[in-house]
Amino acid sequence: MGDRPTRLTGRLWVLSRDGALIGDIDTDMIYHNAHLAVTDVSKMGQFAFGNLKGFEDFAAKAAPGDMVLAGDNFGSGSSRQHAVDCFKALGVQAVLARSFGAIYKRNGINSALPLVELPGLPEGFFDHLSEVTVDLGTGQVEGARGPFQGRPLSGVARDIYMSGGLFEYARGE
Repeated sequence: MGDRPTRLTGRLWVLSRDGALIGDIDTDMIYHNAHLAVTDVSKMGQFAFGNLKGFEDFAAKAAPGDMVLAGDNFGSGSSRQHAVDCFKALGVQAVLARSFGAIYKRNGINSALPLVELPGLPEGFFDHLSEVTVDLGTGQVEGARGPFQGRPLSGVARDIYMSGGLFEYARGE
């Protein structure tokens, strides 16, 4: 297994509108289908959230180590791998949400992008662009207002993350 961190600290992008976390952010909002011809993962980051009203400038302002927080059903829609790879290209180290679309969750796990579920997260618990620490082993997220208990990565998801992705995991690396 690889030597990847299980405690992540970084700046948090809170995707909210009118004081509420944005839910049902689909893969077209994360990575618009107009850019599907881009196959070089390193060039996908520039298009992240280009179709999410109010966050079109995310790619220009995001920095390696940042994390993203959204409401319910993040990544719903298609099986668009670009919607995971665009974050990896920017160096986004984790995505946090109340829940994830099933296909997006599987793509994130396979690509070793930690997806942390925070069911029941109250509105306004985390501040936009504040620093948080996420413990992937316990699911706890610590911010300025204290900790919130989310779901830890499952055993297999943790193993795939620690290996660096599904292919590396399958090779036993």
